[in-house]
Amino acid sequence: MSSSPAPDALLGPADVRELAEVLGVRPTKQRGQNFVIDANTVRRIVRTADVGPDDVVVEVGPGLGSLTLALLEAADRVIAVEIDDVLAGALPATIAARLPTRADRFALVHSDAMLVGELPGPAPTALVANLPYNVAVPVLLHMLETFPSIERTLVMVQAEVADRLAAGPGSRVYGVPSVKANWYAEVKRAGSIGRNVFWPAPNVDSGLVSLVKRAEPIKTTASRREVFAVVDAAFAQRRKTLRAALAGWAGSAAAAEAALVAAGVSPQARGESLTVEEFARIAENRVEHDTEEPNRP
Repeated sequence: MSSSPAPDALLGPADVRELAEVLGVRPTKQRGQNFVIDANTVRRIVRTADVGPDDVVVEVGPGLGSLTLALLEAADRVIAVEIDDVLAGALPATIAARLPTRADRFALVHSDAMLVGELPGPAPTALVANLPYNVAVPVLLHMLETFPSIERTLVMVQAEVADRLAAGPGSRVYGVPSVKANWYAEVKRAGSIGRNVFWPAPNVDSGLVSLVKRAEPIKTTASRREVFAVVDAAFAQRRKTLRAALAGWAGSAAAAEAALVAAGVSPQARGESLTVEEFARIAENRVEHDTEEPNRP
């Protein structure tokens, strides 16, 4: 006889709607809420995320708990971060009712994910989330920066955002999210999700993005903040050459050109052609402009 949890522990379409009705919850566009109503989809997400019995998973935006329950079946423990007062208040009871034997493995953090600086219990090893479309990239980058113990990430986001995150240099959709995500991890598309697995059904398709932490951090003497400043400047005027786009960042076009040449990057190149390593080299070669006169003997 199989020892796997009973299949009815997961939420189906009727369960989700009933729970929402009892709580008086109406999914809001403002928070980008689209609840997953398909148990096979959440099982697929857990499987694709390669969540195992040693994992401590942090989930952002658990909503009514569809994905949370599937994660809790597979992981050692789950920490869910929820901003919505009603949803945060209801989730522990849903877990206790549907997976009572795992309830002690669940923790809730009632907060805006962008403000979370620490989590209860052991450090997270994985981040798995159905991220609200409107804040997906900032939340993802904040979590990767704040919790370096995260080895594997799988997020469900709008298909367009998934494409941007996973894009490589030279791609039409390669930009700030692509470079910054690549600072932390190897990033790739990990599948597509149709609209009919959500309630309410969104107007756009969704995609899964896998991020596996870099085995070795990018070798650079520049800080993350310094590298990201170059990235932001390069893409703020993405149609311009880097010599022009980085003039403000470097202090002048001539100073930008000097930093680019020293980094081995053509001043005529554009940001969309550069790897994260090249952005790091540019950051290393910025010449600081002293505003004060140097001390004279």
